[in-house]
Amino acid sequence: MLDFDGGSKKNMLTEQVLRFSTEILTERQRNFYLENGCVRIERLVSDGWVKRLPAVSKQLVNQSRAITVSDDVYVLETGHSAEMPRLKRLTSPVSHHPDFWDFASNSNTVDAVADVVGPNVRFYHSKLNYKWAGGGQSCNWHQDIQAWPHTNYSPVTVGVLLEDTTLNQGPLTAIKGESQGEAL
Repeated sequence: MLDFDGGSKKNMLTEQVLRFSTEILTERQRNFYLENGCVRIERLVSDGWVKRLPAVSKQLVNQSRAITVSDDVYVLETGHSAEMPRLKRLTSPVSHHPDFWDFASNSNTVDAVADVVGPNVRFYHSKLNYKWAGGGQSCNWHQDIQAWPHTNYSPVTVGVLLEDTTLNQGPLTAIKGESQGEAL
């Protein structure tokens, strides 16, 4: 999960964003995002990243085998052990492996964010949540914005699934138009 703040000094109004042509999204996709607060972009992440990111994740999970208590890098799932490492979360993966920072700063996800907030994109935060087969922490429906230290709704979250996921596995779900209503 990568969070980008759409403007380091001044957030752009929609009519200002629309003055810029898109780099990644089609105009239809951008308009869909602006109307609904979310957009699904298939094949945004290149095949190279699709192979590289899970490999780096696996490497960091393997490194967690030596950890017995959650720390500032690893948030452990109940039952985590050296024999069966299970993480709830890798905190700030961009700080713990250069490939994650390379993806966050150099992949076309940055241009996709700029397509919806304008060219003044600033990276804010990253995390990698794990959902293990056979149980693990459930995460009920919620809105992230209440937990963010922002006074506006300019942040954009980019969710990248590192494995194929079906609806019965409970993947990240967005509700079209919810960003236009009151926060729950």
